[in-house]
Amino acid sequence: MKPETTIEGAIERIVYANVENGWSVVRLVVRGRGEVTAVGNLLSVQPGESLRLTGQWIKDRKFGRQFKADSYMTIKPETFIGIEKYLASGLVPGIGKELARRLVQHFGLDTLDVIDQQPDRLTEVEGFGRVRVKRIKAAWKEQSEIRDVMVFLQSHGISTAFAIKIYKLYRGSAISVVRENPFRLAREVRGIGFKSADRIARHLGIAADSEQRAAAGVIHTLRQAADQGHVYVPRQQLLLDTSELLTVNAEIIAPALDDLIATGELAAVVPAGNTADPSISDSNTADRFAAADLNTPHAAIYLKALEVAEKGVATLFRALTAQQSLPLEIDIGRAIRWFENSQSLELATQQRRALQQAITHKVMVLTGGPGTGKTTLVKGIVSILTMKGLRVQLAAPTGRAAKRLSEATGIEAKTVHRLLEFNPRERGFSRGPDNPLTTDLLIIDEASMMDITLTYNLLKAVPQKSRLILVGDIDQLPSIGPGRVLADVIDSGAFEVVRLDEIFRQALDSLIITNAHRVRVGVMPTLRPPDDEGDFFFFERNEPEAILATVKRLIGQRIPRSFGFDPTREIQLLTPMRRGLLGAANLNAELQTLLNPDSEGITRSGQLLRVGDRVMQVRNNYDLDVFNGDIGRIQSFDTENEIARVDFDDREVDYDFLELDELALAYACSIHKSQGSEYPCVVIPLHTQHFTLLQRNLIYTALTRGRRLVIIVGSRRALEIAVESQNSTRRATLLTERLQPGLRG
Repeated sequence: MKPETTIEGAIERIVYANVENGWSVVRLVVRGRGEVTAVGNLLSVQPGESLRLTGQWIKDRKFGRQFKADSYMTIKPETFIGIEKYLASGLVPGIGKELARRLVQHFGLDTLDVIDQQPDRLTEVEGFGRVRVKRIKAAWKEQSEIRDVMVFLQSHGISTAFAIKIYKLYRGSAISVVRENPFRLAREVRGIGFKSADRIARHLGIAADSEQRAAAGVIHTLRQAADQGHVYVPRQQLLLDTSELLTVNAEIIAPALDDLIATGELAAVVPAGNTADPSISDSNTADRFAAADLNTPHAAIYLKALEVAEKGVATLFRALTAQQSLPLEIDIGRAIRWFENSQSLELATQQRRALQQAITHKVMVLTGGPGTGKTTLVKGIVSILTMKGLRVQLAAPTGRAAKRLSEATGIEAKTVHRLLEFNPRERGFSRGPDNPLTTDLLIIDEASMMDITLTYNLLKAVPQKSRLILVGDIDQLPSIGPGRVLADVIDSGAFEVVRLDEIFRQALDSLIITNAHRVRVGVMPTLRPPDDEGDFFFFERNEPEAILATVKRLIGQRIPRSFGFDPTREIQLLTPMRRGLLGAANLNAELQTLLNPDSEGITRSGQLLRVGDRVMQVRNNYDLDVFNGDIGRIQSFDTENEIARVDFDDREVDYDFLELDELALAYACSIHKSQGSEYPCVVIPLHTQHFTLLQRNLIYTALTRGRRLVIIVGSRRALEIAVESQNSTRRATLLTERLQPGLRG
């Protein structure tokens, strides 16, 4: 990496400035070099302003030699001309060239000090009345705030890009916020993690054993647990994990934890009569919730929002089942025969029963693997009940799942976020108790992907007289977000559940489907050699390097040549993990070099992105209306305006370059991230280096993502480990207990 260097100069003119992210292109007069071009996040700089820039000289293919600034600070202009130009730049409304000249003539080199420290003296100069001076004071104060914030933040090791984000969030309060509680940055500023905030805190002199740091560590540990799917953490485990994170004794952390509970930022409940850790206990052992001693090691500690969501889901489910549906006069047998005739098919006994249950129950769960007829049944439910005049709405957690549901039923299906009319300005849903959905039947497909928070927001919007059907494959991986809602609903025994387990004849012709069901019950899949025919193949390779070489050869040559799949659009590489030679990060770099080596590219947050790359959104961005797991393709880069255009299923979205850390290459992705999506062709590398992640539901989920071709490349032993391994870690959630009849809380 090139060494950093520092230059100083006065801004001659602004070529371009993006007011949103501060990205600017300026002409700078540098002593001994003349006029140079500088680029970087230079928030609110003005012509005439003198800057000290730290960064590197680069050679842009289009614009030639430039200085790319990583950080900067303002230094006062040192000449009469420089001060005049600075004041006349538009920095201060009401000061043009003539008035700037008068000020400098009157106050000389002290002009800026007078404006800063004695602004009322400006009335000494002709043309400066009280109204104008008042406007100048306000404008100067804002500019001073920006400069002070940038200098303060950069002096504490915060990059210019993050300093701009912090300033735009907190404005003039930025310095006081960071001084008082730098840990807020990890919770409120996208891209700043706990370790960075902790480093800033230490830089500011906050003690390692302070209660403020302990409280921040507790919240961070709970957030990490939520990222891993847990709704709560047992108290003792929370203290131990936070102690390890902060490298301080748990005795220091306990008072901070108690204060967080007392102030309502965290919540705690104790399942009475449960002497074991509730996160791994049998779901039937807790017979009620008690406001018992919250200092017991097994007290369940929640982030308050998650406790509200879990309790709310249980309450709303009970309220939904307590209300009768709108009356429905129907001859079920006749209705089923009508549907069979309209589709020229004959339903199996199990399917007929499922249709009957769906029509007669207020809340129902329909679950089953591929090839068992879930889609046919959903179509039947929709057809029959719409014929009876019911208003039916369909939704799914992801755009791709919603699109498949629309194609299968002929009725528009929406993502859950769009169904609930998410309002990015308010950061909330327009649909809710005061503005419920207008529906008599709501069907949610891919319900295994629904986390506890989204389910809570959904149920708040469901009219109490409506019917609700959850459709999903319980054997797949649970949601990316916290909770295991579909599994908990089924385990509670509080609702009608129909499990489809009969594979239909046409599905039996697919080795993908039959092997998925073999894996589901813990049986090794049938492994056909590469030279056989069919839709499922196994390439045995025992070394990671050999697996990688085979994957690249398959995707780059053999699969496109033999099956006609486009490697950049139709082949998806699914891997158990993110890091390592066979992790998503390295596989993406390898495939980008293989499939898209020469397109225009930029590097952000250590990641090279090119025009034409397949990318995935890795967190919800409500402002852009794109969500975690959405896949798109980079269409163009506008380096002058710092805008990247990405196409998501024919909907173009413009990303500010500062937001590009929300995108990851998606030639390869983790199996978790593939939930809700299907691909024409799936390639799965497997090795024992993935040992900790090799679980049956992981492999099952991967197999069920492929529609027409699935190829496993790896060691037979790794596949055996995965098939033999049931889930070793159950997510910590008490929804099952809350849903059981007679329970409250």
